[in-house]
Amino acid sequence: MLTVNGSFPGPVIRVRKGDTIYINIHNQGSYGVTIHWHGVKNPRNPWSDGPEYITQCPIPPGTNFTQEVIFTTEEGTLWWHAHSDWTRATVHGAIVVLPAHGTTYPFPQPDAEEIIVLASWYKHDVMELMRETLSRGGTANLSDAFTINGQPGDLYPCSKETTYRLMVDYGKTYLLRIVNAAQNQDFFFMIAEHNVTVVGGDASYFKPLATPYIMITPGQTMDVLVTADQPLGEYYIVATPYFDGGADDYDHSTATAIFEYRGNYTHPSTPSFPYHIPAYNDTVVASLFTSQIRSLASPEHPVDVPLDVTTRMYLVVTMNLLPCPNDSCAGPDGYRIAAGLNNKTFENPGVDILRAYYWNMSGFYDPNFPDQPLHYFNFTSDDLLSNNVTISDPGTRVKVLNYNDTVEIVFQGTNVMNSAENHPIHLHGYKFYVVGRGQGIFNNETDPKNYNLYDPPELNTIPIPKDGWATIRFKASNPGVWFMHCHFDRHMSWGMETAFIVKSGGTPETSMKGPPAYMPPCDLESFLGSKDSMLLKRG
Repeated sequence: MLTVNGSFPGPVIRVRKGDTIYINIHNQGSYGVTIHWHGVKNPRNPWSDGPEYITQCPIPPGTNFTQEVIFTTEEGTLWWHAHSDWTRATVHGAIVVLPAHGTTYPFPQPDAEEIIVLASWYKHDVMELMRETLSRGGTANLSDAFTINGQPGDLYPCSKETTYRLMVDYGKTYLLRIVNAAQNQDFFFMIAEHNVTVVGGDASYFKPLATPYIMITPGQTMDVLVTADQPLGEYYIVATPYFDGGADDYDHSTATAIFEYRGNYTHPSTPSFPYHIPAYNDTVVASLFTSQIRSLASPEHPVDVPLDVTTRMYLVVTMNLLPCPNDSCAGPDGYRIAAGLNNKTFENPGVDILRAYYWNMSGFYDPNFPDQPLHYFNFTSDDLLSNNVTISDPGTRVKVLNYNDTVEIVFQGTNVMNSAENHPIHLHGYKFYVVGRGQGIFNNETDPKNYNLYDPPELNTIPIPKDGWATIRFKASNPGVWFMHCHFDRHMSWGMETAFIVKSGGTPETSMKGPPAYMPPCDLESFLGSKDSMLLKRG
């Protein structure tokens, strides 16, 4: 497995709000990699954002690349991860953004802090699994287990002796910084017999929400407080899958850690297990949790929801198919599995989009990503198997925005190919306000009347509900090239993504920075280079 500095998860980066850091990445692996600073806006500096073939080409083996990471308004928990092929599975770690000097948390100072990283565990090289999956064109291999801070837990004999233990003192309150770094899995997270209070996520603060569980999607971070107020003992920390898809296509594993009290007591033979764990497909409790998240909206942490929308987009999120020669692929009816937005399946270009845009290189992308689907249909119907909705259109299409455009995007979940499920959508370079969400098909006359413009959560990753919709708003005030994609890696590999080109403003302070002296070259491609990737997708 590929790791950073020999650890899984990788090292924690600790900064203060407003810091700028420089990180030199030495690639000692056997294939190209990139690193993304998830949730860091990095204003005017897309050159250090990291997604392969969007803002850079992979760092070739045996070389290094220094990235400048600029923190501005972020405060709380973020994370970093590889953004090349499927290397994110083992190349990731937390980022702790402490309050600026002279300020503090908007909640009582905890007695201690702990980082909890949820991840996927594979018995095989994930890059080989990816190559096999994309070459066959069928479904992706499932993980073999999930982990909490690198360990599956003592439900697995391989890690029973090394299960992660969070040691606590009775009466003290702990801030848990939780990162979902799993490849393709949402989780319910619980601590037996303890409630938690959610106070933040995605480096933003929330109104405190007391709850027995959280639902967290890949890409999201959450800050929760837990008080050690139960009888001295040992209590399981559990990360169990939330999967609302129609097929039985998910890893059924449950990862555990132990919330262990210090003190003089008889330790139980087995820690207490959580009662009333939500069912794996309990969309009601998952949606209830997500819908209760609200921004703090205080004088110290105000909201600034864009009200005068200049650009509206309606993005239909679908699983799709692509034809294969002689129906030779492993997808339904011999087709290749794909995914898309507005029925457009994204393909990696041969040169990263940022480089092509900055130097005005033609032929690598088309600035014609559609603002709405070409065809409207009953998006949540149980009978969406015809070619006019399942077959997608592959290409490298981007959306161009003017500086300071105010953007509203409605993401519409669908049941194309009977594959409706939650999709965690992540936008690089920005945080956005989630002003609305609901079930069924979005109604552009009635649903906006119920938008929350007072205290909506400000996030960088949003779960689009199964057979439902969600609306975000942001101001395009960060010039550059910024990726937007589903944070299920298999869906991203299948093309559920696009990119925004945000034009510069009229001053140096509102214009994209120039490139650094060195960028990784595009003539040395990753282990699965752009040409091979496109061939695999096209079949």
